[in-house]
Amino acid sequence: MIVFLPLFISPFFELAFAALLAAAAFSIYKRQSRGVVRAFFAFLFALVISNPTISIKDTKPLSSIVALIVDRSASQTLSIRTAQTDQLVADIKKRIEALGSFETRLVDVSDKNDDGTRLFAPLRDALADVAPERIGGAILISDGVIEDVPKDKSALGFNAPLHALITGYAGERDRRVELVEAPPFGLVNRDLTLRVKVTDPGKTDLVPLTLHKDGKLIATIRAKPGDPVSLPLRIDHAGENIIEIEAETAPDELTRVNNRVVAKIDGIRDRLNVLLVSGIPHQGERTWRNILKSDANVDLVHFTILRPPEKQDGTPVNELALIPFPTKELFDTKINEFDLIILDRFADMALLPPSYFANMVRYVRKGGAILIAAGSEFASPESPAETPLRDLLPAFPTGNIIETPFLPRLTLEGQKHPVTRSLPGSASEPPQWGEWVRQIETGTISGTSVMSGVGNAPLLILRRDGEGRVALLLSDHVWLWARNFRGGGPHLDLLRHVAHWLMKEPALEEEALRARSNSGRVVIERQSMNESIGPITLTTPSGKNITLTLQPKSPGLWQGAFTPDETGLYKTNEGAFSAFASVGPSNPREYQTVISTLDRLAPLTESTGGSARRIAQSKGDMKIPTLIARTESSRYAGDDFIALKDTKSETLIGLSLYPLLQGGWGLLVLGLGLLALWISEAGGFRRFIR
Repeated sequence: MIVFLPLFISPFFELAFAALLAAAAFSIYKRQSRGVVRAFFAFLFALVISNPTISIKDTKPLSSIVALIVDRSASQTLSIRTAQTDQLVADIKKRIEALGSFETRLVDVSDKNDDGTRLFAPLRDALADVAPERIGGAILISDGVIEDVPKDKSALGFNAPLHALITGYAGERDRRVELVEAPPFGLVNRDLTLRVKVTDPGKTDLVPLTLHKDGKLIATIRAKPGDPVSLPLRIDHAGENIIEIEAETAPDELTRVNNRVVAKIDGIRDRLNVLLVSGIPHQGERTWRNILKSDANVDLVHFTILRPPEKQDGTPVNELALIPFPTKELFDTKINEFDLIILDRFADMALLPPSYFANMVRYVRKGGAILIAAGSEFASPESPAETPLRDLLPAFPTGNIIETPFLPRLTLEGQKHPVTRSLPGSASEPPQWGEWVRQIETGTISGTSVMSGVGNAPLLILRRDGEGRVALLLSDHVWLWARNFRGGGPHLDLLRHVAHWLMKEPALEEEALRARSNSGRVVIERQSMNESIGPITLTTPSGKNITLTLQPKSPGLWQGAFTPDETGLYKTNEGAFSAFASVGPSNPREYQTVISTLDRLAPLTESTGGSARRIAQSKGDMKIPTLIARTESSRYAGDDFIALKDTKSETLIGLSLYPLLQGGWGLLVLGLGLLALWISEAGGFRRFIR
């Protein structure tokens, strides 16, 4: 190969060459014979200056690069796809190696996020360091359900065939449930509606659907595939409500994982209606009021009895109170509208008839809550213990009032109970809080004493009755903590925890099993007042059972963790308790469409000259196309073969240069040309030899 490597690059030589050409052109125009000689000399001048050189390259052939992208997503584990994929990978690798001039770059792609299967980003990464002219093509092994298929081949970054070998088989069936509408939260004790749809291509038979809430079956309906159906649901507790809708498994369907959808609905209390009745004006009254008014979710109704019946001095009623005490409305007509009733130093002073106290008993047993903060009146003949409320009380007064400084302490049960376990200052002995100076003595209790006072006598007792709850605080001096007496104490934590336990806050249940997903692990907690707990049974999304033993974390609380290898809903059980934890998305995108398809990839592969094809028409049939190599072509696929582009790429390892007119040869040629020009200008050879 001859190349030109100019000896000089300068305007002077360009001007000289131009002058020679101009002189030659002028002579030719004038029909002078010297014009040809002048043109010949100009050619020789340019030839010597341009330095013609023989170039001999020493090259080495390069292999063409082929990307083999293997879909290892969750949907590729269904049916026979894993076996098909493994066989395809092994076979295609061998066939590429047999071609000799190709290098395979194998990339396994798994779905780590809820983005569905994405193969083209890994394809670009695999070929990012390869020159486009060396790329001989790409082969995708997948079920065809890919989310990031480019719109046109220019996005691939190479001019070579793209082939897709589709796993699965023709005629696959899969039934799935789709969550059409699900509110993220709902109001406690209010109804809401979920909308779901069953998809079962080609089928019209009604499909049974079951609806579970927190693991309990609440409804069974039948749905027609393709038609959304509404499911009414009542949220009956605060916190997370886990709703499962599951369709009956169809014969021969690919997977039952997408037969179930999960909705997490946070139960929110609209407004907490609290009735606070203070029997007499006292300093602790403001403490209760401040705590309840500081909570934006609480609607507080507060009445203070200013004049008991025995204080009759003739003062007009309209001068004693702005409004009368609406006893019938509060304790009869609207009693069930309250979430919590607090009787603060309340005494039976003939203000309420026995029927109203009986109403309070029924209110609690149907799910209501009463907190009695007792003062000296609790030990008097007007004590609530002398009314029908005695059927609710967890303890009865002995009539003795203890008035001596004492430090409230947590009992052994109180160290386990979530209401009091985490009270600031309770971990040390003595507790790091101030003293109280009054306590009401009681006899035998029925309930759980979580705090004690003088001589370990019960100070705070919690009790369940029917569907409701009762708390009895046997002192009216909690306000001393609020006033920072002797260092104060955690009055806010204590009173709020008690109130929320009464209103059935899930986090404060003394017997509970909880599970949550945290940083890629399933964390399980068991709250119990028992000395020990049994093993935990963990059920994975695929139905496998695993037994876990939790370790003590603190009194009344056991904890354990499990590293999941599946996405979906994990169920935990221990005795009568169950809990759920969702790992990854509740309804994984990877399982929303699992039937293998050519439709998504066929347009792109065909635009590159490649093809998308199934490797099996039935479960027992598998046909792998022949693999061949082709040079530049518009088509790289046929009925029974796929082809890769042989790029014929090579790399330069050496270069030899041999100048033709450099040195003496150049001077000789230029001298001969100059001599011919001189003779021509002198009038010709004959005249020259004379």
